[in-house]
Amino acid sequence: MDEQALLGLNPNADSDFRQRALAYFEQLKISPDAWQVCAEALAQRTYSDDHIKFFCFQVLEHQVKYKYSELTTVQQQLIRETLISWLQAQMLNPQPEKTFIRNKAAQVFALLFVTEYLTKWPKFFFDILSVVDLNPRGVDLYLRILMAIDSELVDRDVVHTSEEARRNTLIKDTMREQCIPSLVESWYQILQNYQYTNSEVTCQCLEVVGAYVSWIDLSLIANDRFINMLLGHMSIEVLREEACDCLFEIVNKGMDPVDKMKLVESLCQVLQTAGFFSIDQEEDVDFLARFSKLVNGMGQSLIVSWSKLIKNGDIKNAQEALQAIETKVALMLQLLIHEDDDISSNIIGFCYDYLHILKQLTVLSDQQKANVEAIMLAVMKKLTYDEEYNFENEGEDEAMFVEYRKQLKLLLDRLAQVSPELLLASVRRVFSSTLQNWQTTRFMEVEVAIRLLYMLAEALPVSHGAHFSGDVSKATALQDMMRTLVTSGVSSYQHTSVTLEFFETVVRYEKFFTVEPQHIPCVLMAFLDHRGLRHSSAKVRSRTAYLFSRFVKSLNKQMNPFIEDILNRIQDLLALSPPENGYQSLLSSDDQLFIYETAGVLIVNSEYPAERKQALMRNLLTPLMEKFKILLEKLMLAQDEERQASLADCLNHAVGFASRTSKAFSNKQTVKQCGCSEVYLDCLQTFLPALSCPLQKDILRSGVRTFLHRMIICLEEEVLPFIPSASEHMLKDCEAKDLQEFIPLINQITAKFKIQVSPFLQQMFMPLLHAIFEVLLRPAEENDQSAALEKQMLRRSYFAFLQTVTGSGMSEVIANQGAENVERVLITIIQGAVEYPDPIAQKTCFIILSKLVELWGGKDGPVGFADFVYKHIVPACFLAPLKQTFDLADAQTVLALSECAVTLKTIHLKRGPECVQYLQQEYLPSLQVAPEIIQEFCQALQQPDAKVFKNYLKVFFQRAKP
Repeated sequence: MDEQALLGLNPNADSDFRQRALAYFEQLKISPDAWQVCAEALAQRTYSDDHIKFFCFQVLEHQVKYKYSELTTVQQQLIRETLISWLQAQMLNPQPEKTFIRNKAAQVFALLFVTEYLTKWPKFFFDILSVVDLNPRGVDLYLRILMAIDSELVDRDVVHTSEEARRNTLIKDTMREQCIPSLVESWYQILQNYQYTNSEVTCQCLEVVGAYVSWIDLSLIANDRFINMLLGHMSIEVLREEACDCLFEIVNKGMDPVDKMKLVESLCQVLQTAGFFSIDQEEDVDFLARFSKLVNGMGQSLIVSWSKLIKNGDIKNAQEALQAIETKVALMLQLLIHEDDDISSNIIGFCYDYLHILKQLTVLSDQQKANVEAIMLAVMKKLTYDEEYNFENEGEDEAMFVEYRKQLKLLLDRLAQVSPELLLASVRRVFSSTLQNWQTTRFMEVEVAIRLLYMLAEALPVSHGAHFSGDVSKATALQDMMRTLVTSGVSSYQHTSVTLEFFETVVRYEKFFTVEPQHIPCVLMAFLDHRGLRHSSAKVRSRTAYLFSRFVKSLNKQMNPFIEDILNRIQDLLALSPPENGYQSLLSSDDQLFIYETAGVLIVNSEYPAERKQALMRNLLTPLMEKFKILLEKLMLAQDEERQASLADCLNHAVGFASRTSKAFSNKQTVKQCGCSEVYLDCLQTFLPALSCPLQKDILRSGVRTFLHRMIICLEEEVLPFIPSASEHMLKDCEAKDLQEFIPLINQITAKFKIQVSPFLQQMFMPLLHAIFEVLLRPAEENDQSAALEKQMLRRSYFAFLQTVTGSGMSEVIANQGAENVERVLITIIQGAVEYPDPIAQKTCFIILSKLVELWGGKDGPVGFADFVYKHIVPACFLAPLKQTFDLADAQTVLALSECAVTLKTIHLKRGPECVQYLQQEYLPSLQVAPEIIQEFCQALQQPDAKVFKNYLKVFFQRAKP
């Protein structure tokens, strides 16, 4: 072995050595006999360095996994012997190997097992057991090998081919027949032997039993001797968590519902007698979390049995199952309410399913009603934040509590399905008593009271948020709570969680304010002052900005009396904060977008006449335009790149803000009707000069381009005079990405204005194409993936542009480019259809070709086009699908083929019998197609139903390809 290279295996080696070691590993993997050197090194214990031993196992693993079939019988025998002699050596080693080496060895054993067990090595387990006997080191390795085999055979996370899945099923069947009883006996011996002396081995063995129980005969494990031993382990502190998990796997095993019920009940009886149900006596939360999972498994198993028995009409046993479930509810509640969230979380599944049963029962007993109420109180209590929750810097613990709260919300929703009246009454009770004394109540209790009101909105479903109409008692209860919320003054509570919950709830129940609009002013004030947009916490300000825009949008009809007041109060929040003065604005630019949108909504939806709307919109946008001009001048003069970037950012925000105000317009309230066209045209004139700025092109162009997209929608044809010069600037020295983003703009204009933009398109058609071809023809590194992808995307954009032009009835734009240019364009379409293995582009090319044939393929089409059809388009329809890269099993490719069929049908439609004659006598014979197939093809082509031909064409090419 290359000793120098081996030095690089040490994690502390420098990078050159490490590179060399990696290269050496790759070399050994390819070498036909390097594995033998590694096998010898392992069998003879040549090396003491752990990293080298691990390395040798990796080389062997590669050999067994990928190249085993290439070995001779003698070589395969050698690998088996190497592993067994390595195993024997472990019995005598003074020190056990490191865990990572034992795990890797177990993986190699497992790989060899799945490869050889059915053929060459049926005595695999007996050979290993005869070596390890009850030696603790040997037992450790034996158990690791069993876990590795289990994960090879049944691990759901590993993706297996259908061939491997078949092999694995066969292995499991053979194991069940030949060796599972012996393996189970070995586990029993190990557990009995080591339960008091070696907890590590005992826990490993329990893990093996838990893993294998899912696919072996349960009666081998679920019998008195095994279960009694496991229950004994439940009382041994170092074993009980694993024993708990093992019992959980046994309970989880699918089986006959009555047998399952008996098994669970007998387990419960023993556990209860042993005192495990007295939760309050137990202090070990890790054990309780596992125990909770076990109780959850038992509860859910009983519920599955109940469902099956009901379905089978076995009412007597179903009654028994329900009785068994009911007797576990008290224990379930103790676990649900436990202060440790992991313990509580593990029992939620049982709780949820139990409520599902109650939902199906027509009448609930008093005890069941009491259970529902107890679950409800538990959920309300457990929703509460604890003292340790860090609101300013949320970490992993906080994220886990948020997830846990989501589980509790599902329980609350389920409670609402079982008893909506009870839920409403309970929430109302908690809410009212908390809000009466909110000044003296801890933040977490105030937060959860408001949170419960918020959660009712989803728990008690209505259509379109109509919580305040319909069912009178429900509407009254919610209305009372909302009135209390907005009049109690709780919005002033000094804790971010309460403040946020207040605003979330106000927006969730915005329909309340259409019923009682007198409360709108005080809520608006809360949004606008130190409680909301001017709160000391950036997190609250940011969320409030979004919620404020939602509040105003949903109540725009009620906003009229307050518009000017709101616009005055948010004035300072709209300021564009330039990078130079170090002034920290209250809101981030993303938050400001919502404020600009809100201002737009207020102005556009107001009841003011058009002149007043125009004046207000001008007031809103003029400061942006003025700031934009100043900043653009500064950018032109800026030397420092960092400063250039921050100025460009600021300019981009200005364009984004103006763009966002236009979201308020709609078909009912267009820019024209509101008298605002002039303001936006002024914005366009202000922003367009940024396109000719040579600095920070990417960010400036992208902002202005987005604004143009918006203006095409809002200003319609009024935007057209600005398009030519904007396009000219955007086509100057551009990259693939610029073009790719510019083309959708031209497509939008073409599709929207059609004939109106024909002169412009004719003028810029070739300059755009030259810019595209220039980028596509630039040389790139052979293995530069990102450059290749950029070109592919640009090619797609180019074809999408041609598709838009031809599809919008503007083919004369192409026809008027002069014969030479027209031919060049047509050839690129043919190339796109045939030469590039990109089915998305190929599909587009065939759509364009069909359209052109439809427009120009008749007798009065352009001179020479009929020749082009036969010389290029017809061959393209055959050459593309015949390519090896044209994969008929791929969905996108099948769509491309479908368009190819449409192209051939369109040619036949336009050229008639002449086309059939050409295919029969010239083209298909040139491809060496048999006469009877040519006949069949032409008949299919002449079928009136296009679908018949599409299906035929797929079969035709499947037969034609080797």
